[in-house]
Amino acid sequence: MHQADHSLKPQAVLRRAKLDMDSSALEDRLRTLRSSIEPFFQEMQRVLVGQKRLIDRLLMGLMTGGHLLVEGVPGLAKTLAVRTLADTLQLRFSRIQFTPDLLPADLIGTQIYNPRTSEFSVKKGPVFANLVLADEVNRAPAKVQSALLEAMQEKQVTIGEETFKLPEPFLVLATQNPIEQEGTFPLPEAQIDRFLMKLKLDYPEGSEEVEILNRMAHVGPPPHAKAVLTPSIINELRDFIDAIYLDDKVKHYIVDLVQTTRRPQRHQLPLDRYIQYGASPRGSLGLALAGKANAFLEGRAYVTPHDVKAVAADVLRHRILISYEAEADGVTPEVIIGQLLAKVPIP
Repeated sequence: MHQADHSLKPQAVLRRAKLDMDSSALEDRLRTLRSSIEPFFQEMQRVLVGQKRLIDRLLMGLMTGGHLLVEGVPGLAKTLAVRTLADTLQLRFSRIQFTPDLLPADLIGTQIYNPRTSEFSVKKGPVFANLVLADEVNRAPAKVQSALLEAMQEKQVTIGEETFKLPEPFLVLATQNPIEQEGTFPLPEAQIDRFLMKLKLDYPEGSEEVEILNRMAHVGPPPHAKAVLTPSIINELRDFIDAIYLDDKVKHYIVDLVQTTRRPQRHQLPLDRYIQYGASPRGSLGLALAGKANAFLEGRAYVTPHDVKAVAADVLRHRILISYEAEADGVTPEVIIGQLLAKVPIP
């Protein structure tokens, strides 16, 4: 693994980086941007206990413009984490509680007829915000979930015959509960593929749960995060992420990983009977973007195979559709991804 990372020759990579500055200036810019987001981590950790991986992934979604799906049993602070993220931003936030009786118009808006003027006017829905929390997204039927498709992909909404651009930045953060079946609906594959990452939350450690009690087990308002990230900082972060260098060798490694989810026999992996459908090209795009964001968080302006492996499970787990045989044998997407990472050669 170390040999693979060192083979990229960091100084050579920096010289070839797509920014009009030399290596020292690039590193200075990286340090400046990283220091500008330190208050974000402090505010998030002031409210949330542990959950470092979740906090990192939320910031990755913000930096790359990628939508996130957060899955976990009730009580793991999914909604609190998204609300706290919204509190740290000087942006417009909207929360939508998905329920079985929700209608598409409740999401995107509708046309209203004015009998006095005999004209229709448009009333925009809660999706017209910078940060949209789709809470318990799997509790609404497919027609409502599908109302988000255009918004998530094209960053626009069509109401009647008019099309409206959504504000920038625009980010959908959805939560879902994996254990309840009654009153829930599976997400359409076309929608779930539009999420950059699917995050799975686990129970906290014992020491973390004690700290949760110390912070929350009292009558009164819970801790509240302050707004510390401005739209200008977010735009700067996005520009820098876009300019982080991605070597051709790493690109080929990403494509090899994704194509092996579709044809595991490429690397003699006996997984054909377990994989019904592999990852789409959005999986390759997701690995590249999330890999750049991971490199930034680790203080580098270039992507290594380590960055790709670090985000692979979150980017690919919802893009691999497993067969009934896999479910019967207890083979999860995470197991498949682990075998892919172990078998596909790194550059």
